[in-house]
Amino acid sequence: MNPWPYPRWIAHRGAGKLAPENTLAAFRVGAAHGYRMFECDVKLSADGVPFLMHDATLQRTTSGHGTGGDRSWSELSMLDAGSWHSRTFAGEPLPTFDNIARYCLHNGHLLNIEIKPTPGTAAHTGRVVAQRATELWAQADTPPLLTSFEPDALAAARDAAPDLPRGLLLDTLPSGWFEAARQLGCVAIVCNHALWDADTVARVHAAGMRTLSYTVNDEWAAERLLALGTNGIITDRVDLFSPIG
Repeated sequence: MNPWPYPRWIAHRGAGKLAPENTLAAFRVGAAHGYRMFECDVKLSADGVPFLMHDATLQRTTSGHGTGGDRSWSELSMLDAGSWHSRTFAGEPLPTFDNIARYCLHNGHLLNIEIKPTPGTAAHTGRVVAQRATELWAQADTPPLLTSFEPDALAAARDAAPDLPRGLLLDTLPSGWFEAARQLGCVAIVCNHALWDADTVARVHAAGMRTLSYTVNDEWAAERLLALGTNGIITDRVDLFSPIG
């Protein structure tokens, strides 16, 4: 396999549950716990600005309502993305992808970008996010890892930025999952941690791909994955797992 530049431990959405997910505050909390690689979700505003948010709709993690991708960035930038979590983070704004990228680049952090398109925009989102990532990391030694559950998003990212590494996200192992990952030129499979077993890990490694897992919040699960020889663990429990352990 080619050299793998990423650490084993990756902080989910910045800092897991300790701060409002997918915000700059969460990244700062994760970094304070020693993490140097972060996972985040990126989608597009109605006017094409890449920004961080997991859900298609706004109401769970912001003061807004409706579909995030239907709003302009000027509208989205005014939302409170912290009060839902706790009073400590009241008023925390949604970050643009550029905000997070520059924070990571200036601090020497690495990034796993999950392309999280608004339904119906997979290819467009994959293309825009990959192009912007190429521009932002043009002078960096280690590129971001692009991942998605959407093969169309990964295909568009591959076509727009073939040199950026890609990983296929999986919640199950449907027929053809392995062939799809190879066709997309993936360097990694990122799946629900319960799906890995010795045979599946060996098959993926034999094809030159890495094995990553989400979302690992229990010691027994982490120990099982380490014993299997998997390569990456995405966790909410930045307070439980030491990234250098």
